[in-house]
Amino acid sequence: MKSLNRIAKASTLILLIFCVFSASARNYPKVLIFSKTVGYHHQSIATGITAIQMLGKANKFEVDTTTNACLFTAAYLKQYKAIIFLSPTGDVLNDEQQLSFEKYIQSGGGFVGIHAATDCEFNWPWYGNLVGAYFSAHPSQQEAVIQVKDAKNIATRHLPSNWKRKDEWYNFKWVAKDLHILLNLDEKSYDAGKGKMGAEHPIAWYHTYDGGRAFYTGLGHTEASYADPLFLKHLLGGIKYAMK
Repeated sequence: MKSLNRIAKASTLILLIFCVFSASARNYPKVLIFSKTVGYHHQSIATGITAIQMLGKANKFEVDTTTNACLFTAAYLKQYKAIIFLSPTGDVLNDEQQLSFEKYIQSGGGFVGIHAATDCEFNWPWYGNLVGAYFSAHPSQQEAVIQVKDAKNIATRHLPSNWKRKDEWYNFKWVAKDLHILLNLDEKSYDAGKGKMGAEHPIAWYHTYDGGRAFYTGLGHTEASYADPLFLKHLLGGIKYAMK
């Protein structure tokens, strides 16, 4: 009987140590993917979520996902190192939720905008300045050459200086000042269509804003983007910047 008791105690101790170790091992920083759509819904959102979850597993950060804007409260958002807007469209947050998100950024939070993150909240100037631009139009999906403007940044240093790929290329009706431009589209390499911007056509950037950090990439419309190692490493660099 004593032997059985010792075995039981030893098993309990081992289980306790395992649980404590497992809990500490899982104590990774967290990000939240927000992908509510009121306008156009990108089919690549589901693929993007899976890809970012895989990036999290490989790089030791946890990934939560939601389309529920009611979660945008100060108490809920503070658990995250960065909020990722994955192609949301339209008016996705009400006034109270907007205020909570502003407070999150002002408290040092991080933001990542992907593709259609510039196609939402057109009547919220604070958000426009955070994401850095507002979408106006796009031509048909086609190959274009992307010029790397900063080859030393974590989101771009792995890329060729002239990166040719197929995506849906956004034109912007407004771009914020004081952005650190990472990537620029060469409009001579494709038909930019209505609203073309000329030689200065930024498509990815980062900046500090109102106490926080923001990264945006206009890439990521196509599902194929989320199987492209170059794009995924670009996106991972932006997430790591926002999580600092």
